[in-house]
Amino acid sequence: MDDVITIGGSFAGLAAALQLGRARRKVTVLDTGLPRNRFAGHSHGLLGHDHKPPLDILAEARQQLARYPTIRLVNARADSISGTIDDFSVLTGDGERLGARRLILSYGVADQMPDVPGFAESWGTSIVPCPYCDGFEVADQHWGLVWSGPPSHNYVRLYHDWTETLTVFADGHDISPDIRADLARRNIPVVDGRIAEIAHHRGHITTVNLESGRNAAVDILFAHPRNKPSASLHDSLGLATVNTPFGIALKVDERRETSTPGIYAAGDLANPAMASVTTAISQGATAGISAQQSMLV
Repeated sequence: MDDVITIGGSFAGLAAALQLGRARRKVTVLDTGLPRNRFAGHSHGLLGHDHKPPLDILAEARQQLARYPTIRLVNARADSISGTIDDFSVLTGDGERLGARRLILSYGVADQMPDVPGFAESWGTSIVPCPYCDGFEVADQHWGLVWSGPPSHNYVRLYHDWTETLTVFADGHDISPDIRADLARRNIPVVDGRIAEIAHHRGHITTVNLESGRNAAVDILFAHPRNKPSASLHDSLGLATVNTPFGIALKVDERRETSTPGIYAAGDLANPAMASVTTAISQGATAGISAQQSMLV
């Protein structure tokens, strides 16, 4: 039996495994090789790895984990989970049944692309969600923001550190008069009407085309589509969740423990609003250390 099984082997899951391996705890990491940021050409803001392709960073991390004899990386999906603390059972897609005293869920979320031609093809290239991840590279250019609700007003203020040129696309949302007045005061135009198409060349936006026939050119588009967990294991376990403006997230305490004793969660699965590699690594490390300390006798 393992001490811990980590389900999801991207940044959060591998960070958890590293802490456990260094504590000489036996850990198996199950991963399908489909991280959320696989669409991004480079990862930014990660100390020591700034501007590296995220898949290269993960490959290097796996190589480093190979020096720890108690860590096992398995390319497999977790199909089901049963049991309770100190006696969890995980059935993999390969039919292997694994046992562990603790579980860490880090299987992340999947972004739900709107049914707009060109949107999915441009996601991660010229349509992005996070200015901390990509803002520096496109600073002082013409940014667009797809309005998604009240939180979008905060982004308007946030983006000011990177650019003075911003266009808001209402995309069918009802923006209140007081917010419109604030946008006008900031010299930020609002383009009304629904987006019909993202015209692009190999993922690089040329124009945002509206149903009205109007076209607007921007250099980069920020958008925040809702997301959902990449698997439903938490549902079968009955774990408590919270509904955020971005999607469902697992409810965890400061130690990253879920509502079920012995099960921890880290990364976007427990914090979908912060699509940051740095945050995922920090949460994963916390989950790994918390799981290890919970087994002390």
